[in-house]
Amino acid sequence: MTKVLAILLIVAMGVHILKPLGLPGLRRRRDFWKIALFAFAIWTVALLGREFS
Repeated sequence: MTKVLAILLIVAMGVHILKPLGLPGLRRRRDFWKIALFAFAIWTVALLGREFS
């Protein structure tokens, strides 16, 4: 499952470089790194939630 998520994130970043997604904060091609930052933040929250529950 984690390999599938990693591949989907890489594909989303690649698509964004080719054609920006147009979402708030993702309007320029150079904003592709924000997709990875968002995924890392969600992963961190999930790990912390699992640790403290």
